[in-house]
Amino acid sequence: MAVSEVKSIAEFEELTEKCGSGLLVIHFWAPWATQCEVMNTAMTELAKANLQVNFSKIEAESVPEVSLKCEITAVPTCVLLKNKQVIDRVNGANGAELEKKVKHHADANASPAPPPKEDLNTKLKRLINTAPCMLFMKGNPDQPRCGFSRTTIELLNRNNIQYKTFDILEDNDVRQGLKTYSNWPTFPQLYLNGELVGGLDILKEMEENGDMKEGFPVQEKLDDRLKKLTNSAPCMLFMKGNPDQPRCGFSRTTIELLNRNNIQYKTFDILEDNEVRQGLKTFSNWPTYPQLYLNGDLVGGLDILKEMEENGDLKDGFPTTENAQSS
Repeated sequence: MAVSEVKSIAEFEELTEKCGSGLLVIHFWAPWATQCEVMNTAMTELAKANLQVNFSKIEAESVPEVSLKCEITAVPTCVLLKNKQVIDRVNGANGAELEKKVKHHADANASPAPPPKEDLNTKLKRLINTAPCMLFMKGNPDQPRCGFSRTTIELLNRNNIQYKTFDILEDNDVRQGLKTYSNWPTFPQLYLNGELVGGLDILKEMEENGDMKEGFPVQEKLDDRLKKLTNSAPCMLFMKGNPDQPRCGFSRTTIELLNRNNIQYKTFDILEDNEVRQGLKTFSNWPTYPQLYLNGDLVGGLDILKEMEENGDLKDGFPTTENAQSS
């Protein structure tokens, strides 16, 4: 069987659905990482010898949603899945280890035992405390599935409340159990710091009385947040991954450039926060990453930094580790 290639999260979901309880092996790779070629070769050979196993590969930085879902922090990494769940992984270029694990998990009897079911009250308590302000509703904020839920979302949004949601239509145990757990028979239900606030009628009354300003976490405006982030250090780099594990070739090269010029900097991993990743492109009118900021102002990306290095301009205005040590 040939090694297929996944190029979108939709293709990934279709593949995992198709494989079901069968073993699926996915190689997360990058064109700039030479070790990935070793694992590509290993995958091809394993696919020939294990026709009952599905083998695929994903360019990690091209489909970041899947990389985050599978907790990929470096390439090459191979993950083994059954029933849409990661059951094992091989980090680095280790073809022998991958062969060993494929052989083990390809045996239907090697499927791990399902974890014990979580006690319902324990699950409800955990869900209620997922965020400081937690809303249990029908549907989600983008697609509320009842008028009460839609009106509640509108109320929270116009009061700039920061909240997370849980769709009770996706879990009947939670839907029924929460009524008893909190002694509240209807939905939506809003919780603040783990305690029930109430439903829509109570929230309307609180809004009329001005009580929504007390104790509720406020959603910071995106531009304010981005301004705060770009000013969180004199030299701030927004990149894919982190200095120890860059997750794209441009980010890796930028880190190497800053390090060899002794630039003192901090970083933000844009793959961990899609709101920042998308918002910063508009905020700075700069469509690509990495992005470097100096004293809150955009310097630019890798091409500009290379040009500045060639012209000797990285010595002007940038904080250096040498200056930090001397002071």
